[in-house]
Amino acid sequence: MIVSTKGRYALRIMTALARRKESASLRELAAEEEIPFKYAEAIMSLLVKAGFVESTRGKNGGYVLTRAPKEYTLAEVLRETESSLAATDCTGKKEADCPRAATCPSLPVWRGLDEVVNSYLSAHTLVDLLKA
Repeated sequence: MIVSTKGRYALRIMTALARRKESASLRELAAEEEIPFKYAEAIMSLLVKAGFVESTRGKNGGYVLTRAPKEYTLAEVLRETESSLAATDCTGKKEADCPRAATCPSLPVWRGLDEVVNSYLSAHTLVDLLKA
């Protein structure tokens, strides 16, 4: 599986923030997107650490995006939440880690798949998700 629940939820949270004109509390976002609150907390922590989201304090405090929605590719968001976007374990590692890399007939296929997936996700932004 290339994209886990954590990655899908991260994109949902980022899209929910992109739809808003003002900050939103994590409780609001989690409820709106039907994401368990504890899971949303862990994801938000990753998004804040990556600099994609910042928190604001005060009466109208909450979370906001740090950039315009068109400036976030789906690939960059998923790279922060997934351990790897590689289609297989062997393409997610260095060639030296696989003793069969030099003779593996399927390795070029997996590399090609990785290239297509990364290219596709890099060509789409949060704006594309807002249009859906």
